[in-house]
Amino acid sequence: MSGRERRPVTIYEVADRAGVSIATVSRALRDSGLVAPATRRRVQQVAEELRFRPSRAGRALAEGQHAANGIVFPDLSGPYYAEVVLGYEEVVAELGRSVLILATNGRAKAEDAVHELAGRVDGMVIMGRTVGDHVVVRIADTGLPLVLLARPPVGLVDTVTADNESSARDLTAHLLGHGHRRIAFLGDPDESPDVAGRYTGFREAMTGGGYPVPVATPCAFDVRSGYAAAKDLLRTRPDAVVCANDEVALGALRAAEDLGLSVPGDLALTGWDDIMAAGYARLTTVHQSMRELGATAARWLDERIGGAKTVTQTLARREVLPTRLVIRASCGSHTDGGTT
Repeated sequence: MSGRERRPVTIYEVADRAGVSIATVSRALRDSGLVAPATRRRVQQVAEELRFRPSRAGRALAEGQHAANGIVFPDLSGPYYAEVVLGYEEVVAELGRSVLILATNGRAKAEDAVHELAGRVDGMVIMGRTVGDHVVVRIADTGLPLVLLARPPVGLVDTVTADNESSARDLTAHLLGHGHRRIAFLGDPDESPDVAGRYTGFREAMTGGGYPVPVATPCAFDVRSGYAAAKDLLRTRPDAVVCANDEVALGALRAAEDLGLSVPGDLALTGWDDIMAAGYARLTTVHQSMRELGATAARWLDERIGGAKTVTQTLARREVLPTRLVIRASCGSHTDGGTT
């Protein structure tokens, strides 16, 4: 959606122009016999003039029903997604709404599945690179309230992300400050907007220090994939590896042990997310509030569904949640457990 395209018209605007309630708008657009013919024609004419596209959210709001929220994930395996879901569901439960969850991983027709879900809910959160921007634009154009989570902004859709670039710069600078020079990056920036941001911060820190930037080693974001990719990578003998997330780092840690390398003696290792296992493994990582990501998305979506006057007339909101570096023993620092 280009910056010149206007935001979707709300049911409140149709009601205000026609001089009726939002309930009357909803009934008139469904040709309800409860609305006088003249009023029905007036509302329909206003809706046509404003190019209003009624959504299930508008009907639910007008008729006093509970909205069903949808959320689209790339995957549901692993602690990261579990924490995001928990944060999302905690808020949704407080609001008395239900949730339909869709994971696109492995689906041959992911776009069709997302469009189908959009027709069954009153608002939807789309996370990561589950579908292309053109799908987001198409759904947003129907008037369905949307929030994007952990992906770059698209048009006038609200977007919630966590800081990736600056913390990745800090993390890489920390490794450089401890004398590491042959630093590898383990993870695929093309598969995740978050990882793309982390690789950008890594690259900027390396370039800023005057060191060559290695090409990222592609790797899926689970322990098994981290182990397999690290088994090959570590044979090139980097002295530090920045991993895309903690699960990849835990796999790399096991690979290092199997190759007879000590961490941090022979190899400094870092992750991202600060999942519970990272603390037990004494893994240097970056903490992000995964539950707050989900909770923020849920609150924002509810405001859009409810047509809150504080957000109805505004442009898209952008929120970047802070992250922080957590220093533990795996990077060779003597300040195990410290944060920056």
